[in-house]
Amino acid sequence: MATRKIDNFELRLVPMEMAHIPRLHELSIAVNWPHRPEDWAAALSLGQGVVALDEIDRPVSSAMIFPVGKDIVTIAMVITSPRLQDQGAARWLMGEMLRRSKGKVRRLNATKAAYRLYVSLGFQPVTEIYQHQGIAHAVSGQDGRVRRLERTDRDNILDADLRAYGSDRRHVIDHFLAMSEGTVLETEGRFAGYALCHRFGRGHVLGPVIAACEDDAVALIRPLIAAHHGAFLRMDTPKPGGPLQGELAAAGMSLFDTVTTMQSGATAPPSGAAIYGLAGHAFG
Repeated sequence: MATRKIDNFELRLVPMEMAHIPRLHELSIAVNWPHRPEDWAAALSLGQGVVALDEIDRPVSSAMIFPVGKDIVTIAMVITSPRLQDQGAARWLMGEMLRRSKGKVRRLNATKAAYRLYVSLGFQPVTEIYQHQGIAHAVSGQDGRVRRLERTDRDNILDADLRAYGSDRRHVIDHFLAMSEGTVLETEGRFAGYALCHRFGRGHVLGPVIAACEDDAVALIRPLIAAHHGAFLRMDTPKPGGPLQGELAAAGMSLFDTVTTMQSGATAPPSGAAIYGLAGHAFG
């Protein structure tokens, strides 16, 4: 693959492989990302990536691309070693991701530091994502419409996710279904939303969460928060203020950071329920 000299380092791009994960984990730690080796392995099972190696084969940068439908991809796990962050390494790797996703609609979640780079590459802001996290504690009150997720709910979950996300990402949802506990909300016997909770980083993540309204999203996550009372819990939501953020704050999950969802290319607006919690920054 390509090579480039950046800040006196002769770097070469190679396909990302499972064997790179121990060193990629070190790279993510260096930039204060919470990913465990298991999170890297999960990402690689759902996408593909490249790694920039220095002269002694140390990973110093990474980038990944994930198909989330026939015509949509997400770009994520773009990490640059702190010593190379101002030397053009991220732009180089993004160029490779754009080449691999030519003809597709591209989405990503931009940190504040990377926002200007993505604007220069043609991405436009879509919405803000609010990252709440902390040691969770149960909030009183349960909704009788909410029950535990069952295997037989899969088809309804996939249908609701397709309408809310606007693209068929069933391979992503199936991945998270296999590793998650979850809840379902039914109104008059009709499936009306779901929430998953899966292991990630320092603890667990609430997401994806799909619901018809904010109050329903609150009802879906309340039992999952109670199940993780006293443990670290995180939720990334595109919904500012309102009942959901109030619930998260009341449960000990304060606002920690924000990122900006950005897109290159146009998509049809989703229909049906809405996304209240992301599966992860890489998957929406």
